[in-house]
Amino acid sequence: MGKPFEITETIEVEATAEEAWDAIATGPGQDSWFMGRNTVEPRQGGTATFRTGDFTQTSTVTTWEPPTRFAFSSEQGAVGTFHRFDYRVTERPEGGVSIRYEHAGMLGEDWEAEYEAMREGDPAYAFKLHQYLTYFRGRYATSVEVVGPEAPDRERAMAVYRRELGLPDDVAVDMPVKAELHGIGTIDGVVDFVSPSFIGVRTPDAILRFIWSFDGRSYIGHHLFGDGVDRARAEGAWADWLQRSFGDA
Repeated sequence: MGKPFEITETIEVEATAEEAWDAIATGPGQDSWFMGRNTVEPRQGGTATFRTGDFTQTSTVTTWEPPTRFAFSSEQGAVGTFHRFDYRVTERPEGGVSIRYEHAGMLGEDWEAEYEAMREGDPAYAFKLHQYLTYFRGRYATSVEVVGPEAPDRERAMAVYRRELGLPDDVAVDMPVKAELHGIGTIDGVVDFVSPSFIGVRTPDAILRFIWSFDGRSYIGHHLFGDGVDRARAEGAWADWLQRSFGDA
C-alpha cells in the first residue's frame, strides 16, 4: 500500500522576487541548485522535466504566477505514485524574500526508506537554494551527478568523504576545506552543510555535495559555476574519484 507525504521548508534570503523566480522556475536556475538536469516550459499546463542518469521524470506545470508561485506535478506511476512541488515567493517588508518549498505526493509500497531519505534530503536542497541565491545568484551552473560504488555502511562512507577532504570526525559548518583530490584538483572552500548523509562544501566557483544515498551507494551532486565546464569530462573525473575512494571501502 502506498503512503501520502508532505514536506515543507521555508528559507529567507537577500534576493529579489525575480531572482528567486529565475532560480526555481527555469531549467538553468534549477540546474544551479537542484538535482539532475531540468527543463521548464514557462506557462501553466507546460511541461517540466527532471533527468538524472537514464531516468527522466515528466511533470505538468499546475501553477504559473511569476514571480510569486510556481508548482508542478509529475505523472502518476503504475501504483498511483507521484511527486508535486509547490514554491511560493513572498517579498519581506525589510527586504529580500521568503521562499516556501512544499514537496508532497504519494510513495509506493516500499516507502519507508524513500521517505526517510527525503526527510533529510529535502532540507538539504532547500538550504542549497539558499546558498545559490546568497552566493551565486545571476550565475548558472553545470550540474554534475555521479552514482559511485556501493557503500552499504553509511558511517564508513561518510568517513571516506571526511578522509578525502581532510576533515575531522567532528566536522562542522564553517570549517575550511583545502584538499587535493586525485584527478580533480584542489578543493579550496568551506564546509557549508553537514547532516548524517551529506557533507556540503562551497567554493568561489562551486556548490559541492558528497552524499550517501538511501540505496547504499556513494554519490556526488555538484554545481560547477566556472566558464566552459564540460559536463561529460567532469562526471568522468568524479566517477574515477569515487571508484578510487570507494572501490575498496
